This record gives sequence, C-alpha cells and structure tokens, in this order.
Amino acid sequence: MSSPKVRNIACSFTGTVVSLALLATPIPVGAQTSKTTQLPSPLRDVDFLHDGSPPPALFELGRNLFFDPILSGNRNISCGTCHDPARGTSDGVALSIGEGGAGFGPYRRTADGVTERIPRNAQALWNIGAKEYRSMFHDGRVEPDPHRTFQSGFWSPAREHLRKGLDSLLAAQAMFPVLSASEMAGQKGENPIATAVAEDRVSDAWDMLAARLAKLPGYQIMFEAAFPQADQITMEQAANALAAFQSKAFRSDDSPFDQYIAGNTSALAAPARAGMELFYGKAACADCHSGPLLSDHAFHAIAMPQIGPGKGHGADTSHWRASGFMARVEDEGRYRVTFEAGDLFAFRTPSLRNVALSGPWGHDGAFDDLTATVRHHLDSVTSLEAFSPQASALLPLEKIIEQTGDGSRLVFRSLNPQRRAAFDLRDSWVQSAPKLRTRIAKANTLAPMQLDDKEVDALIAFLNSLTDASAVNRTELIPAKVPSGLTPQPFYTQEQQHED
Repeated sequence: MSSPKVRNIACSFTGTVVSLALLATPIPVGAQTSKTTQLPSPLRDVDFLHDGSPPPALFELGRNLFFDPILSGNRNISCGTCHDPARGTSDGVALSIGEGGAGFGPYRRTADGVTERIPRNAQALWNIGAKEYRSMFHDGRVEPDPHRTFQSGFWSPAREHLRKGLDSLLAAQAMFPVLSASEMAGQKGENPIATAVAEDRVSDAWDMLAARLAKLPGYQIMFEAAFPQADQITMEQAANALAAFQSKAFRSDDSPFDQYIAGNTSALAAPARAGMELFYGKAACADCHSGPLLSDHAFHAIAMPQIGPGKGHGADTSHWRASGFMARVEDEGRYRVTFEAGDLFAFRTPSLRNVALSGPWGHDGAFDDLTATVRHHLDSVTSLEAFSPQASALLPLEKIIEQTGDGSRLVFRSLNPQRRAAFDLRDSWVQSAPKLRTRIAKANTLAPMQLDDKEVDALIAFLNSLTDASAVNRTELIPAKVPSGLTPQPFYTQEQQHED
C-alpha cells in the first residue's frame, strides 16, 4: 500500500478484508497450466458480509434505500438507476447518463439537461459483498487503512471527513455516489446537498441526507428496526444497510462453473471445458483473473481505449485549445490515487462473474462485444491503435447545460448550439490524438498472446459458463413502493420486467 502522503483528495466511490481463498480443486487431467494451476474453491456463506445472512431489518432498509431516489439531491435518481437488476446490475451502456436524465438503460435520455456523461462505466455488483474485496471503484480510491490514519479506518477521497461507524468497505463506498454532481447530487444551487458538495462541505451533505430520511415516518420505523440502539438516523447507518442489501441481493454463485468446481463434472459442456483449460493454462487469463471471483483485485494497465470525457487528468491542454472548453480529458486511472508511475492508466481487474451480462466492457465501456474484449487482450496495443471511438455506442445527449455567471450569481444555462460540435469533441479526443494514445500504449503491461479463432471461441464458451441463470433478471428485488413516496427506480411494469 502506498504511503499516506501520496494519496490525493479528488472526489467520488466491501466487509472485512481477508486474503483470497485458497485454491483447492485440481484442473482436469491434460490441461495446460500457467502460474495458476488450480481452480478456486466454491464460494461459501462465510465469504460474504454478515456470513451471507444480514439481519432481515437491515437488508430491507438497504433494499428500499437502494431503489429510492430520496438519496439524490434532486430526488430524481437512485442507486438502482445505474445498477439495474434487469441489466446485469449495471445499465447496459458504455457511459451512463446520471443526474438530469430520464428513463433506464439504453433508453435513458437527457431530461433537465446534463453537464457531462458519467466518465466511467457503471460497474456490475455481482458478489460485491465478498470479504475478499480490498478496494472499491475502477481506480481503488476507497480502501482500508490498516494504520487507521483517519477515524473511519478507510482511505477515501473524503479523507478525515469520512466518519467512523462504517462496518465494511462496501459501506464506505456507498457514501460517495451521493456526493457526485453528475451522478446523484446535482449542480450547485439546485439543492442544498449539491451546494454543500460544491463547497467541499461533504459532512454537511451527508447530514442533510440523513435529516431528510429522519423526517419520513416510514424510514423512522425501518431505521429503528435495523438500529434499535441508535438515538438518531445517520448516513453511516444508511450506508451499512445498503452494503447489507447488496451483499445478499447480488450474490451469484450458481453458474455452471460453480457447479463444476463443487463437484458436478458434467456441468460444463466440452467447449466450456476447453475454454477453462485455456483460461487456466495457455492463455494465462488466471494470472490476473484468479480466485473465487476471478479477480486478483490488483491494478493493471492493458491499453484500454478511452472514450468519453475522461476524469480531468493529465497536463495536456490540446482539447482545451481546440474546443474552447476549459477541461482536460484524460483518465489516468490508479495513478491519480497513488501518484506512482507504475500505476499510470492502470485499472482494477474486474470480477468475471456473470461477465456475459455486464457489458459494455472496460473501465469506460469501450467494447460492446465480449469477443472483441477478449481479442483486445491478445494484442492490446495493436487493438488500441485500431480502435475507432466513433464506433462506440454512446447515448445521445440531447440537452447540455453549462455553468456560467450572471453578475455574482452562478447559473446553469443550455449550451449554445453553435458550441455543440466543440463540446462533443471530448468523447473521442484522447483516442483520436496520437500523442495521448501513445501515453496509454507506453503504460501497457499486457504481453501479446497468440490464440486462433477456435481457442477464442472456447474462451467465450467458458466465460458464458460463468453466468448464473438467476442473475439474468432480478427485478423482483425492486420494491413496489418506497417510504419517500417517490417512484422506485428503475421502474418496470410486470410486462416490462420480462421484455429486455
């Protein structure tokens, strides 16, 4: 772990952290092997928060909070909006439309206007409550602090402002989406929470959200049931409930692969078994995608193309000069957390559980085809150079708003149509700029790998065997109503629950 002095404080997002489970089940005879020579042990209750069984009152409170827009500044977006149980616990798009949008998944559009699209892909939440997680977000910016430098026990963008009382890493993560202007908080001046965030008063923002919940009789009853010893409602309690809900609701461990490692050797068809042997052997996928969740939880630079507006990183000002918008558009990944050169453009290895359900793939959703994603790993730099950002299926942004001033007053107004083409440059700028693309290529650490088409097909068959049938549609988790009286999000009629 990096020393405290190299942590940054740029803002935005599970249990006690333990070592990866020991590998126990031998690979079938004849399989080729790489560094990893054994299959993981099956997931068990003890591998999850609350040993797989959170208290019912805590779970139910978290369930309601997850789908209730009450936690957003303008009361118009929930956690479930971008983490849809009908769409692999993501939203099925490369880069989400957050605050200011309407609708769900690929059908979401701008409504009141947005300042940007969300710069990174909404991560799938399968098995997010596993204790083996040791960081949150694509760049790992929320992680345990063994030295307890801060009272919370976690490193995070909030640093000393993140308070104690959070029971797990996943609970600590839940404190941050509500602070993001483009995700849930809204823009300064729109509501008191957004204004507090914009003025770096994050503790005030959390307290205002807690006070909002405390005024609702339905939540008063639910918090009292979940926290009978508490004398007031806090955002930390809400975060603990959200973590308890996600840990159980999004657990997924009954795929054909799970059945195979549990002893049912007939659970995998021949193509999937061939792919598994490649995965743990010649293709060396398990060098990074290891353990029960098929992730080493480490950070790797694999020359993933960048689409979208980026995170405002880097020193390059070419986009600024060309567009007139005062924005840098690179996303330097883990480097912006540690400021260690080896972390430049590195992102956390994602879990591959239900990977076939969780596309588009990559930290920015650059690839909308799983086979193309696999092929990128075979020669990542060549793939980066060949990638066309115009081929990415980014959602249209019909209405853009921008910050400006009227005397001493801050206002947001619709973007001048004559500046729209310049605004849109940010979605493809990095990938289209040879100098910036070369920076990504030079940071790459993934060695080329030669596989023929048959072998790639076998790997895809294995990846499909990681799909738990129960994960395809879990819209039954969405409550019919929530204590705020707002419409739960996402909202589906019974007919719609089975359409997509």
